[in-house]
Amino acid sequence: MSIIRDLSLAEAGIKKIEWVKEYMPVLRQIEEQFKRDKPFAGMRIAVCVHLEAKTAYLSQVLAAGGAEVATTGSNTLSTKDDICAGLASQGYKVYAWHNATEEEYWEHLRKTLEFKPHIVIDDGGDFMTLLHGDYAEYGENLLGGCEETTTGINRLKARVRDGSLKFPMMAVNDADSKHLFDNVHGTGQSVWDSIMYTTNVMLTGRDVVVAGYGFCGKGVAMRAKGLGARVIVTEINPWRAMEAVMDGFRVMKMDDAARIGEFFVTVTGCKDVITARHYEVMRHNAFLANAGHFDVEFSKPDLAAMSTKIEERRPFIEGYHLKDGRILNVLADGKLVNIVAGNGHPADIMDMSFALQAMGALHIAKNGKNMKPDLYSIPLEIDREIALMKSKSMGLGLDVLTPEQDAYINGYEH
Repeated sequence: MSIIRDLSLAEAGIKKIEWVKEYMPVLRQIEEQFKRDKPFAGMRIAVCVHLEAKTAYLSQVLAAGGAEVATTGSNTLSTKDDICAGLASQGYKVYAWHNATEEEYWEHLRKTLEFKPHIVIDDGGDFMTLLHGDYAEYGENLLGGCEETTTGINRLKARVRDGSLKFPMMAVNDADSKHLFDNVHGTGQSVWDSIMYTTNVMLTGRDVVVAGYGFCGKGVAMRAKGLGARVIVTEINPWRAMEAVMDGFRVMKMDDAARIGEFFVTVTGCKDVITARHYEVMRHNAFLANAGHFDVEFSKPDLAAMSTKIEERRPFIEGYHLKDGRILNVLADGKLVNIVAGNGHPADIMDMSFALQAMGALHIAKNGKNMKPDLYSIPLEIDREIALMKSKSMGLGLDVLTPEQDAYINGYEH
């Protein structure tokens, strides 16, 4: 039995799921393949990803392959109650609701794993935390799983280093069909979609500080520049810092950028990138947004301790009133701004990411029994096939190597 907030929202949720399907042609093709082959017959799959329309469709695709699917959300504020209702009304196990408490969140994850899945789809590593901790017994049937995001992969790498990882896991985020598109273009577009809609403030001519110049940071900085902002990048990595400069951005320490920025977007995957000493010098009415996985990239406890009052100024905007009269605006409670205050990544971008999840799960279903506990790359042939499927759906014309060209590139005789 599902645990959701309001089943009466089902019709609205189903409409949203049907809408995104129209823009996910690769996943639709995989769904048809799964319907024919039933590769997950007799298997149980647990899904923990931001529970909105695209994730709901992924759950349906896995079920089309014969799996029994249970779904929860990886972030309390990004969970959409109408999507939960839509899935639950179609017979899926759903354990989530919007704005769950911390206790409720972990209970929802526990309930999702309670049916002892054979495969897990994780986003950030919280399933792995439970399966390596107090609820290890829920992993007794587990063949392995897939991890969606950089933060989760970093946690898996740490488990590999200390020898504690119990299951084979596929690093979906590291595939080219994921990070070159989802991270760069999906994050870049959805972050500014949500910030501009939420604030109703123009970006053109503003000073924007992007913390972190990985794939997500590149997308956020690129889109801000395209919208007419002056962009500053902060980094700890010298190669990425040089990349940012050569891409046309200023690079400086956060201590210096904090005095200049009007919009701050953190995309580092780390904690305490912005702390009290930065708040002390920020402009009045600066905006603070996070597009990293967890809400620890800028320190809300530091900001709260410095404030005389905290008030909701607009939906998804809390104003922190400082003693000197300045107000600093926190968007989406410091959680993922593009999903909490917006619609998340575009459906046509998530088409590739969730195609990788589906095919990664298929790889585990076929090979998991023979894979030792470790972190694995998505096989190149799967990654390439998804890219080719997406290219074809976009109507792109691709040249093909002749046998002579193939020999020239891959040999040494010429």
